[in-house]
Amino acid sequence: MKRLGVLLSGRGSNFVAIADNIAQGRLTGCEIAVVISNKADAAGLTAARARGLKAVAIEARGRQRAEHDAEIIATLKEHGVELVILAGYMRLLSPEFVAVFRDRILNIHPSLLPAFPGLDAQEQALNYGVQVAGCTVHFVDAELDHGVIVLQKAVAVHENDDAHALAERILEQEHVAYSEGIARVVSGEYRVVGRRYVKG
Repeated sequence: MKRLGVLLSGRGSNFVAIADNIAQGRLTGCEIAVVISNKADAAGLTAARARGLKAVAIEARGRQRAEHDAEIIATLKEHGVELVILAGYMRLLSPEFVAVFRDRILNIHPSLLPAFPGLDAQEQALNYGVQVAGCTVHFVDAELDHGVIVLQKAVAVHENDDAHALAERILEQEHVAYSEGIARVVSGEYRVVGRRYVKG
């Protein structure tokens, strides 16, 4: 049973979808060992406690990133975490953090990477005029939104879309895609070949 550690900063809607999929048997082979937020008032922590999960606040405000990350790393190790899940975690991880959990950190981004990395991906997509947007589950490496892609889901862009409407439809797919991506990773049936994540 692969032990997951979830990092979040806000409501954690992707975390909630993952937790509920595990609880309802739709996502197997893993369990959530701990949920950590850099904000004590994050709604995601409340959601975690309501589900009987260990929830920890490790405040980032006024602290050096390396020091803050070191405390998170220690907490993840204390709970035997094998795979780190970023679910709306709004801080960049230090190189030291990425090195400790190399090839064991997953993120989800609201675009079809490598298009539109960084913030406001939906706004970027609309401004560019794309007709298809979507979301990407990917491993985290030292570069922003750059790691090997595990899974993607496409979302059509409508002519009357604004960034909010597009983001809502992408988020619906994120709630499906993230659990599917985690399932691929914990299955042990996939491996990284170059930039590709392939079965076998």
